[in-house]
Amino acid sequence: MAYPPPQFAEPEPYGFIYLGFQAEPAQRLPVYARTPRRQRAAAQLVQDVPALLRREDVKSVHIFRAVFIPPLPGAPRHDLAMLIRTVRVDHLQTVRTCDEVAALAGEPILAGVNVARIGDTEARTDGAFLFNHFTAAPDTDAEAVWRSVTGWYTTKTGVDNSTALRPVGPSSFALVNYARLPAGPIRFLAGQLARPSFHRFVRATLDAHGMRALPAVHRLVHASA
Repeated sequence: MAYPPPQFAEPEPYGFIYLGFQAEPAQRLPVYARTPRRQRAAAQLVQDVPALLRREDVKSVHIFRAVFIPPLPGAPRHDLAMLIRTVRVDHLQTVRTCDEVAALAGEPILAGVNVARIGDTEARTDGAFLFNHFTAAPDTDAEAVWRSVTGWYTTKTGVDNSTALRPVGPSSFALVNYARLPAGPIRFLAGQLARPSFHRFVRATLDAHGMRALPAVHRLVHASA
């Protein structure tokens, strides 16, 4: 069954640098508690934001804390994440290698561009934010496959926003989808798994193209415009 495609918005013109941070030893349990070490690490990252924003090539910096990450092999399992927007795409290399980013000691997950967008993921800062990491077989057009399943999400789950990031240069992931969820992480993820059409259509489409989705759900800690 085909689902009506959503109305895509103009992609954002910025570069995106997505970093992960480990405050506690890596865990297998899916629920991430707000431990003192994680809170201290988040506070330190917030203190580091002004130095990044003083750079003329940095547009914005957002910091997230993990709340729910299913224990799937290959999924990034970081306690904290940072999303840096560069003023232009051609600033990516300069910013990712600058002293301010190096001092953060984060794990690079993706440096890339927004290739497709639905709505405005940051129209609100409350709620849960999904970072869905897609692996793909060689030569797969991950963006095209992602576009082909977006209609199911907007029709069946109430998702009204999505920011698809494609790497520029090496990355473990062919695409990372950044979206604000309409419900809490457990309710949202369980809700999609409970729908037969998710397995018949979304999962079958990904499987047919050698793609896997590895979700991680976060809440926003700090946002700079």
